[in-house]
Amino acid sequence: MVFSYSQLFEFTKSILLKIGCPENEATLAADVLLSADLRGVDSHGVARLSGYVRLWEKGRINSNPHIRVVHETPSTAVVDGDSGLGLVVAPYAMQVAIEKAKNVGTGWVSVKNSNHYGIAGYHAMMALEHDMIGISLTNASPLVSPTFSKERLLGTNPISVAIPAEKQPPFVADMATTTAANGKLEILQRKNLDAPLGWVQDKEGHPTMDSNGVKKGGALLPLGGDREHGSHKGYALGAIVDILSAVLSGANYGPWVPPFVAFLEPDPNPVGAGIGHFFGAMRVDAFRPAEEFKSHMDNWISRFRSAATTPGNEKVIIPGDPERELEAERRVIGIPLLAPVVEDLSQLGEKFGVKF
Repeated sequence: MVFSYSQLFEFTKSILLKIGCPENEATLAADVLLSADLRGVDSHGVARLSGYVRLWEKGRINSNPHIRVVHETPSTAVVDGDSGLGLVVAPYAMQVAIEKAKNVGTGWVSVKNSNHYGIAGYHAMMALEHDMIGISLTNASPLVSPTFSKERLLGTNPISVAIPAEKQPPFVADMATTTAANGKLEILQRKNLDAPLGWVQDKEGHPTMDSNGVKKGGALLPLGGDREHGSHKGYALGAIVDILSAVLSGANYGPWVPPFVAFLEPDPNPVGAGIGHFFGAMRVDAFRPAEEFKSHMDNWISRFRSAATTPGNEKVIIPGDPERELEAERRVIGIPLLAPVVEDLSQLGEKFGVKF
């Protein structure tokens, strides 16, 4: 079923207002959430709305937080999200990084006491309009086993980097440090499909194609899938995200990160506060004139676009191309939702007296 952006935006904002979010924060959170649907990251969009509501009902999300800087230098800061929606905490923290970059060339902000922040790319792209390079990282629910382990110690821990260009669209990398994000498993589960080999291992550490494997006690696998295909590199990347996002800020890290699902309780002996994020903003003209840099980015992108392709492939894709093309399409024709998501949102609407 296909729904217009405006319909989904107004519904999402109305639900967020019902749980006590201030008007401006409900608007921002809806914008962040729906940006995922527009860009084709359906696992992190409106399908997650009821998950945030359930966490609020459990008292794990503060719908009207006092977000603040608790420590800073001219180029760095730590932000306490006061258990707020990550959809609101993260843009606040990224804006702090941008303001610091305006003043001293770069800004680096680590965040504690937050929650799931939507797609990493939204926050990284905030830097683009300022002729800055944006970086966005977050840790997440521990569903991932490090290489050679069957314990779940890391999250999917995404990395996003957004780089401005002049005439070409910006370069926007946005990826999990696992072979696949958990949200993609959720989509396969709704479709009753198997997962590709290399995404999941069972609770004993054996490869499995069961898309419900994580629910049955298994784990997601780091980028690469296994040691022979470089999973130690995915493990290292996920660990770096965890350390910068949480060990640096005072958030929970590793297996202590609170789960996104409300039916699982956080660890009774946390090592920090909430989940953590990390943001960076670098003013391009702190390195070379912005127009000069962006002209060379155009050249870089153009050269890669013109690369000779392998048989059966039309073109080389620049990071950000598929999402940008899909956003242009979905703003016109609408956003498709799977039947289980439509049913979930309909029930959420009935619960709060909001028409879906």
